[in-house]
Amino acid sequence: MKDIAIIFNREFRAYFYSPIAYVFSIIFIVLNASIYMFHFFFFGNADMRSFFSSLPLVLGLIFIPAISMRLWSEEKKLGTIELLLTLPMKTESIVLGKFLASLLFYLVALAGTLSIPILLLFLGRPDFGPIFGGYFGAVLLGAYFLSVGIFISSFFSDQIVSLIITSLVCGFLTLIGWQYVPMVIDGWIPGLGEFLYNYVGVTRHFNDIERGVIDMKSIVFFLTFTALFIYLNAKFLERRKY
Repeated sequence: MKDIAIIFNREFRAYFYSPIAYVFSIIFIVLNASIYMFHFFFFGNADMRSFFSSLPLVLGLIFIPAISMRLWSEEKKLGTIELLLTLPMKTESIVLGKFLASLLFYLVALAGTLSIPILLLFLGRPDFGPIFGGYFGAVLLGAYFLSVGIFISSFFSDQIVSLIITSLVCGFLTLIGWQYVPMVIDGWIPGLGEFLYNYVGVTRHFNDIERGVIDMKSIVFFLTFTALFIYLNAKFLERRKY
């Protein structure tokens, strides 16, 4: 735990040394709030369905790739990855420290959107069950995408390449969870789209939680894949020592 805490403090502070982190955090909050306010004033619904329905795309295509791209790519570019991996620490502890730092930074940015449910509390009588479920799902979804992002970052020394590849992968994971995309794939290869929809796509599982239905299958889905990519990241980096 001590080793994880050391890496965590190092990485979490590094986010606040870069103006890019502030820029993307502001973009994340403003973009999500703008999308929501448009639906709120246009349809007049005192709920956050529009906010959570657009969240997977905003996270997968923009925010998560932006905050995960530097985690290993920067170490490679600066040549500090060899020094880091030769420290008397387990590789798993280093990976977990970086992952938890990025996760906390994401949660700080996500907390910036809490002004929306506070506003709804004064303007109407929202059902807070789906709102709590939506934020819980957002934490699980963000953790999953971050585990993917940190894994991809370990392959490249260029942060922009890491950002693009992570955006493509997370975008695919999001789109494959939409019902119409698997239907198209099934038209080409019968059964493949349904398989990807049920076992790979994140949107379906996120929507289940966002509606306030805390399904253990969806929770296990997110936790399992998050742990898997963290494990793969540690094993891939372990090979660099030899």
